[in-house]
Amino acid sequence: MRDEHEHAGGVEYDDHDEYNGYDGPEEAPRRPASRRVWLAAAGGVFAVLVGVAGYGAYSMLGGSSDGGGGGGGGAKAGTSSQPQEPPTAEQADAAAKEFLAAWGRGDFTAAAGLTDRPEAARTALSSFHDGVPARSLALTGTGPSPTGTPSEPAVAFRVRAEFDGTSEAWEYDSALGVTRAADGRILVRWAPSLVHPKLTAGRSFAVKALPNPVSKPTDRKGRPLDAFPSLQSVLPQIAPPDGSKVVTGQAVVLSGGGGQEAEQLFVLTPSSAPQVKLTLDADLQQVTEEAVKQQSAGGKPASLVAVQPSTGAILAMAYAPQTGFNRAFGGGQAPGSTMKVITSAALLEAGVSPDTVVPCKETTYSPRAWHNDEPGDFPGYTLSDDFARSCNTGFIDKGLEKLQLGTLATVAHDQFGLGLEWRIGVPSRDATIPVPGNKDEAAAEYIGQGQIQVNSLLMASVAATVQSGTFRQPVLREDAKRVTAPGKLPADVAQSLRTMMAKTATQGTARAPMSGLSGQIGAKTGTAEAGSGQATNSWFIAYRGDLAVAAEVEGGGHGNSAAGVAAAQVLRAGGKG
Repeated sequence: MRDEHEHAGGVEYDDHDEYNGYDGPEEAPRRPASRRVWLAAAGGVFAVLVGVAGYGAYSMLGGSSDGGGGGGGGAKAGTSSQPQEPPTAEQADAAAKEFLAAWGRGDFTAAAGLTDRPEAARTALSSFHDGVPARSLALTGTGPSPTGTPSEPAVAFRVRAEFDGTSEAWEYDSALGVTRAADGRILVRWAPSLVHPKLTAGRSFAVKALPNPVSKPTDRKGRPLDAFPSLQSVLPQIAPPDGSKVVTGQAVVLSGGGGQEAEQLFVLTPSSAPQVKLTLDADLQQVTEEAVKQQSAGGKPASLVAVQPSTGAILAMAYAPQTGFNRAFGGGQAPGSTMKVITSAALLEAGVSPDTVVPCKETTYSPRAWHNDEPGDFPGYTLSDDFARSCNTGFIDKGLEKLQLGTLATVAHDQFGLGLEWRIGVPSRDATIPVPGNKDEAAAEYIGQGQIQVNSLLMASVAATVQSGTFRQPVLREDAKRVTAPGKLPADVAQSLRTMMAKTATQGTARAPMSGLSGQIGAKTGTAEAGSGQATNSWFIAYRGDLAVAAEVEGGGHGNSAAGVAAAQVLRAGGKG
């Protein structure tokens, strides 16, 4: 009979002696009156298994000749000629508990002794312990495993390893088979997969360093940007924040055997790279990419930049072809009549008002002859009319009359921030506005020709400065070191410029592309000469609400066509009235 009693947090078994059916001529051998075995359990994880009264651990599992757990008849172990009975479910469970308890407490010799291949088991368990630096290891039986057979039942168990430095535990399921040895003992059938389902001969566990991650900047909302063609050359130039470090992580891996590659099983400490959020907006970036793609069809180089006037944040940028250099940030071209925004600011500060009559002659001289796109003389045009109709001769005449050589460069520098060596977060090119050496050179600069060199980024900032009234250096990342302009656009000058740009958007040369846009809008077209016999370059700068844009299409013709269409497309998507 076997009586089971609860005792001191464990389970106490009393095995009393009983007649086992021996009917030989001699008296049955006398055996100890009783034995007690303690199976201590904590949280379902068996940690200690102790045999008492002179019996080895295997005795309580049916290995003795008393038949208490063998179920195989009365003959002594190893001497019976009858077939051995397979282990019962109870015997398999008991064998599994004893094995897992020994393994869990780090007694690999004891655990290995409970298997049918002690040396192989001890080596594998020791190797697992050396390769996996766990702070604690819990092994919990979870019931019969379907991998078993009638002759060799199997027990499923859960492995849980905890490590210093991380709150995450490595958990996985495995199973072990149980067999009856020829001598009657109940043993764990050893297999490398018992330690881990993926462990095979020749493979071993180790902790390896993870590859250092590559930082992939995101947009302002944390969305990925690496799918945008125009950003392929920009994102790799984004440096991590000052003082930040890449953290090299570690993982438990199963190293290769027979040419197999190491397989990552559990991340101990993840690799990390400092995350950089750019000022870009992925939605607006998509629209900008498409607008540039459409206007660059046929191989025309083009670019477009969108800036937030209230902050200077660069919200989108695109250029074509993407295989070339980044012309949006690094290009240098004459801006054509979009430069008249700065020329107008200089004239307004010199005492000219938007209503001052500035005749638009068909031809004027500096002494070089200058003409307009629009034929004819318009003696009653005001400065505002000249701006809206993009009259070259009016700006040249009034500029030569009111401005000193070099005034244009000073206003551009002090109030619009051009030529201040911007550091936007990636390499970019500053404006070139040289001091003219004579009146011909000055006349060319007043209408955005000559030696002036700018790009879409710089001119988007010009539009943004007019909209907000204050120069805010554009940036691609918030932690970029900004420069400030030494001066500020006078409030009345800023207001006059907004009025003139609004008139251009609704009644002037920018009317067609800006049609249908509501709210606070303003624009200026530019048509820059590219050389004798070559198509003119198309320029357009504009704003709508808190969004300012500049676009250029090389060989695109008039500013209100190619560049204007692209810029207005972005304003419709991102601007608000």
